[in-house]
Amino acid sequence: MRVILLVLLLFPLLLPVKARAMVDPATSTALSTANLDLLLERAMSENLIAGGVVVVGNHEGIIATAARGQISPLPGAPAITDRTLFDVASLTKVIATTPAVIKLLDEGRISLTDTLSRWFPELAGTDKGNITILHLMTHTSGLSDVMVGQGGSVEGLVRKVAAQRFRGAGTGFEYADINFILLGELVHRVSGERLDQFCREQIYEPLGTRDTSFLPSREGNDIAPTSGTQGGVVQDENARRLGGVAGHAGLFSSAYDLARYARLLLGRGTLDGTRILSEQAVAEMTTPYACNNGRVKRALGWDMASAFSAPKGNYFSDASFGHTGYSGSSIWIDPQQDMFVIMLTRRLDYRNVHNFNQLRRNVSTYAAADLKGIAGELTPVAEVERVKAQVIAASVALISQPRRHKFASLKLRDDRRAAKCSVKPGRRTLQARAAHRGTKVTKVAQLSTSISVVSSKVLLALGNCASMPEH
Repeated sequence: MRVILLVLLLFPLLLPVKARAMVDPATSTALSTANLDLLLERAMSENLIAGGVVVVGNHEGIIATAARGQISPLPGAPAITDRTLFDVASLTKVIATTPAVIKLLDEGRISLTDTLSRWFPELAGTDKGNITILHLMTHTSGLSDVMVGQGGSVEGLVRKVAAQRFRGAGTGFEYADINFILLGELVHRVSGERLDQFCREQIYEPLGTRDTSFLPSREGNDIAPTSGTQGGVVQDENARRLGGVAGHAGLFSSAYDLARYARLLLGRGTLDGTRILSEQAVAEMTTPYACNNGRVKRALGWDMASAFSAPKGNYFSDASFGHTGYSGSSIWIDPQQDMFVIMLTRRLDYRNVHNFNQLRRNVSTYAAADLKGIAGELTPVAEVERVKAQVIAASVALISQPRRHKFASLKLRDDRRAAKCSVKPGRRTLQARAAHRGTKVTKVAQLSTSISVVSSKVLLALGNCASMPEH
């Protein structure tokens, strides 16, 4: 019984907390990475990841880099750095397909109001023909995902789209890869170039992101694998069946290259004096569109406020935007506060979505807190680890003592309301609900007052995090 009571008391201390600022960005060009390092190490100890890298920066460049682990489990594998290549999964949607479509929009070659029937004559005369490019880019097309056939035929995929049941475009937000598979093919049909070639010539080469590509030419043993020990093979099955080049997945990149792309957007289309996207194009790309009666906010390709927004953390503004990838990647950019946070990982646990989203949330919260110079309001991770060790040590000592006193029982009611987002099976329509939870904790009277006070401070620093779906 005493052990059970102790576990109930210590449980809140084992939850992740927000970080405390370490520097004033006005007086320093570098941030301490101690808390980010500790977050990665904790995630590794919990077998969420085998390693990863976090990069924090602004329009001028990278301010801090934290990296832990090796590229692969092979003996002698090199350490992960900001130059390590990762399969970025769904970041492909916003690092490749979205800027490619925006380029075509900026050149007047397509319009957001263009219907699919214009570029996909196979859909003319069907109820899918009136879906617009805007619907695809905001995931409001009403389309559901379909599997690519064994032959990897885009034509076969479009036939499946034409045949699927359909409730109509614009009826609500439903995240689906098929939207960006079609957009990737749209780039091909409009420009005459395959998506990878168009992105290389129009975006990556001018941007100087030499390692960002589909079908990476580097040796697979220096690319972080998403499964097994061999890197360079895209994890997503549909992307593999489409030959490794698709609008929804297939891109490989490094944290260093992604930082240059983030700086491009913070620079309103210009990086290091070179204009790659027009200022109007960047503004159009990041304009918010409200979906599901305002419960979801998306930009063109980008997420702004939805059930997928864990990397937004607690200190990014409402004008910020970002995206996640199933392989363990995320990027979040805030033009209002001039900052970005990028995380790439070798993900191990794909089932514990809640804890992985908490990792994403904490990484952004800690990094943003440091950049904003917030001090004294949040408990640093390192301090929490030290407090946990103190509490556990004191508790073990207490349990080992002969029983001479009875436990005094103090019921503490902890009412928490957390905004949770769920997805209805079948329709996958976002639905907001409030979760109310009352818990009772029995407190051991013999624990020292100082430890109780510190525990209370840690509890106050805890943030509520709803379990969320992911891309």
